Amino acid sequence: MIRFVALTPAGERLARKLLSNVAQNNWPDAVVDYKPKPFSEFVQTAFKNGDWLVFICATGIVMRTLAPVLQDKYQDPPVLVLDEEGKFVIPLLSGHEGGANEWGAQVAKSLSAQLVMTTAKPYLNPIYTLGMGCERNCPLEFIENLMLDALSQKGLTPSDIHSLNSIDIKADETNLIALAEKYHWDFNTYSAQELTQMESLLSTKSDYIFNTVGVYGVAESAALLAAQMEAGTEPELILNKIKNAKATCALARGFRSE
Repeated sequence: MIRFVALTPAGERLARKLLSNVAQNNWPDAVVDYKPKPFSEFVQTAFKNGDWLVFICATGIVMRTLAPVLQDKYQDPPVLVLDEEGKFVIPLLSGHEGGANEWGAQVAKSLSAQLVMTTAKPYLNPIYTLGMGCERNCPLEFIENLMLDALSQKGLTPSDIHSLNSIDIKADETNLIALAEKYHWDFNTYSAQELTQMESLLSTKSDYIFNTVGVYGVAESAALLAAQMEAGTEPELILNKIKNAKATCALARGFRSE
């Protein structure tokens, strides 16, 4: 759940404005919490429950309140802080791993606000790439549902994606082609030899996949290689491979120099 936490009337108005944009941004269910009481207990409970939090107040209040329940960047939910006028959006916690950077960019775009990046790589031009593998003649439903699940996990929408990528033996896979056409993405495929360049960046290595197609992971390797080729910098996985009964999917990101 997304919670907009506001402490002033101006903050509540901004939260309501953001809430009206939820549908068009494809965010999860969202609510506005105006002056919740008891404040610390309410916020800490929501944080521990994994709720995504947008605070419209001073960053100091947020940090003092959340400090007792912080764990690490791999477990904490994303947290954004906005000023009352909606001019600035700050990804405060779980920027890279938790997705606050991507989510903050979406919020900033919806408000025509400035995204304030304080994490490493203070970039404003990320390139997101999708990697997928699937069984031969995989139904479109399996591919599309998995893709949408992947994007949802990172707070992204199809319009954020630069390209769909796979291994060259999937170059004629009907429904990978259909998926790319539906969302107006480029569809790129690469040889096993090309994908092997990404081996050191994979989250896991499958001997079965290697023995079958010559690379330790199709989805992750293809996403990573595409991000590197497009951005010209070292890529990173932002979503490790997920799968369903017939397909696999991963997301990578590169940073194009301004």
